[in-house]
Amino acid sequence: MEGGTPVATGKVRPRRSKGPVVAVTGAASGAGRLLAARLAENAGVRKVVAIDAQRGDVPGVTWRVTDVRDPLLSGRLSDVDVIVHLDLARSPDLDPRERRTHNVRGAQTVVTAAAAARVRRAVLVTSAMVYGAGPGNAVPLAEDAPLLAEANESIAGDYLEIEDLAAGAGAVHPGLDVTVVRPAALVGPGVDTVITRHFEAPRLLSVKGSAPAWQFCHIEDLAAALEVVVTAGLAGPVAVGCEGRLGADEVAEITGKRTFELPAALTFGMAQRLHRLGMTPAPATDLHYVAYPWVVDAARLRAAGWKPVYDNATALRVLMEETAGRHAVVGRRVGGKEATMATAAGATVAAIGAAAAIRRARKRRR
Repeated sequence: MEGGTPVATGKVRPRRSKGPVVAVTGAASGAGRLLAARLAENAGVRKVVAIDAQRGDVPGVTWRVTDVRDPLLSGRLSDVDVIVHLDLARSPDLDPRERRTHNVRGAQTVVTAAAAARVRRAVLVTSAMVYGAGPGNAVPLAEDAPLLAEANESIAGDYLEIEDLAAGAGAVHPGLDVTVVRPAALVGPGVDTVITRHFEAPRLLSVKGSAPAWQFCHIEDLAAALEVVVTAGLAGPVAVGCEGRLGADEVAEITGKRTFELPAALTFGMAQRLHRLGMTPAPATDLHYVAYPWVVDAARLRAAGWKPVYDNATALRVLMEETAGRHAVVGRRVGGKEATMATAAGATVAAIGAAAAIRRARKRRR
């Protein structure tokens, strides 16, 4: 559920009698809004059905205002050939249970409703996070690489459940084809994730002995990729991301932020303790994605002629512009005064020091 920049308005073009009717969930904002606008201008698409809990401003589409978790969703899909599901909650501030309910139940409802309405194809957007991030990952990862993310309460756990749903859809709903699309770390207007908050920190965390490789995906490139997936009928899994990757030195130069290095055991152990104490919004496994590579190869899209407009350096600059003036420590948003203190001590050191103080206080009370 992301924000977005205004989409240019214009005359609604006449529709052709041929071509698919495409529904887009989450069409009022973010990548969903961008995709709906692109499809509305695509002569090969007969009609665009925009689905969201609130009406958006994309012209030339048919709005159907509804919650994607509504069991009656199938009644809104009676004329649809393809549905692209982009109504996802990603903010670290959301309660993990509420976020998972929205994400997983939403995907389940979309797939079930699509099958009931005899929609031919569903496209589910997850994330390249499902591959997991680790020091032994190939760079880049093949689209068919195993999914090694941990099935826990993190956002990656949500994506894994959606992937399981997609994998089993063929057996449950034999008339429905399901394609999964896995973008790299998203950036763009309104995007707020554990990854974007990493770059809101006064200093950037670095794990001793690791060789991070950063890859991004601007939501405009994601929308363009999904348009290709829909119109070219690409089978999945489909990875999406900027070409290549950025190393630590390039990231430091672009962001203007210094790194702070700690041993892996200390970093992840203390991060998990902070999470258990309720001081940070995300489990320690989320830090793997800022410490280790999870770069993907968009081979299927590339073969279909898709090419990203943004490179990694430009995407990172966009991210820095979007997060300017915001401050986060280990994923938790803080005020200016707290950020100043964190800058003086180092974001990770401040967090670890807080946890250590709590531990000492507990020992004194015993």
